[in-house]
Amino acid sequence: MRPIAVDLFAGAGGMTLGFEQAGFDVLAAVELDPIHCAVHEFNFPFWSTLCARVEKISGKKIRRLSTIRNKEIDVVFGGSPCQGFSMMGKRALDDPRNSLVFHFLRLILELQPKYFVFENVPGLTVGEHRIFLSTVIAEFEKNGYRVEANYQVLNAANYGVPQDRARLFIFGCRQGLNLPKYPQPLTAPKISKKSKYIVNNPDLPATPTVWDAICDLPEVENYSELIERDWVIAKYGEPSNYSSQLRGISSIEKNYSYERLFDNFFLTCSTRTKHNLQSISRFKQTEPGKTEPVSHFHKLAANGISKTLRAGTPRNRGAFTSPRPIHPVTPRCITVREAARLHSYPDWFRFHLTKWHGFRQIGNSVPPLLAKAIATEIIRALEITPVKPEQIQPLGDDSLLELNMSQAAKKFGVDENIIERRIRKKKQD
Repeated sequence: MRPIAVDLFAGAGGMTLGFEQAGFDVLAAVELDPIHCAVHEFNFPFWSTLCARVEKISGKKIRRLSTIRNKEIDVVFGGSPCQGFSMMGKRALDDPRNSLVFHFLRLILELQPKYFVFENVPGLTVGEHRIFLSTVIAEFEKNGYRVEANYQVLNAANYGVPQDRARLFIFGCRQGLNLPKYPQPLTAPKISKKSKYIVNNPDLPATPTVWDAICDLPEVENYSELIERDWVIAKYGEPSNYSSQLRGISSIEKNYSYERLFDNFFLTCSTRTKHNLQSISRFKQTEPGKTEPVSHFHKLAANGISKTLRAGTPRNRGAFTSPRPIHPVTPRCITVREAARLHSYPDWFRFHLTKWHGFRQIGNSVPPLLAKAIATEIIRALEITPVKPEQIQPLGDDSLLELNMSQAAKKFGVDENIIERRIRKKKQD
């Protein structure tokens, strides 16, 4: 039997995948956005994806609508929407999204898992937000859970991910159990600007570079089909060790996930972007590692790691697209698949065919390899020996990747305005 997990605020499933790779069965995933739910269901069709507001769902309902039923849950994990805490935003203590943290707490108390993992942005540890965080921790401790007071911010670049991406993780466990340890760094970027949360240890193996991540991917400009669709059967180049693992040619170390039915010559999530000649010229002239001054797009350095991939905003906050990196060799923005490689998603994992949704799903997610490192420590605390499943699982129906908001909402039986539309302010006379 594999240990049981529940993912709250699941998005497309980066943490679901990382916990699966560590040896968990994530039997229920709760997500508000119907389009994210459809993508999650495509990649994890053998588990339950519940499209619901975390504020409105109960622990009993999560058990009833999944195969968990009366089984004991080993871990609940998740991170509430983080814009209210982000150091890029205003860090507003009265941001209504911040109240979702208390619904995370409520569901932990209702589901009574052995362990929980709360994930969020480093901004939650800054200034007055530390008071908010202390309040949350105190509530857990009043209700029978021990919490690791010396919480840590971990950077994905120290866990085999070619991206400078820092996240806060807080561990908790029921009284009487041992708290998990934080995972030790596994890799270190050899060429990188200093980052507050990156551990630069010359004795660690090198973090894969941008070029390690994308070197073998076919050049999308050579495939006219990718102007109109997001997939093609293509000829790949010579892979690095890292890209070989994501293609499924070799295995990720200590990977206990289910194998998926997938042809690794099938290039997906690779719709081309139509740039005008002026943009192409500017992209060519931009030095790797620098920002193009007109678009403010950052050009990736092949021998470095990526900056944090951003998600942009949902439709109730303007549906703005976050700047997309420029490819280190070809004068164009990277594709969704190239972004997925920089995030440590395997090639079988697919995203919505619309580029805006695809980049948003990646940018909002925890890199799977970082989640796997966290989940491995929970496995150790549980004193469980992980098991690799023998069965090969099919992926979901391709139509799930094409749904618009109205169609996705109908599929999951929710209001299509579950994600509120943007309210435009009237101009003053």
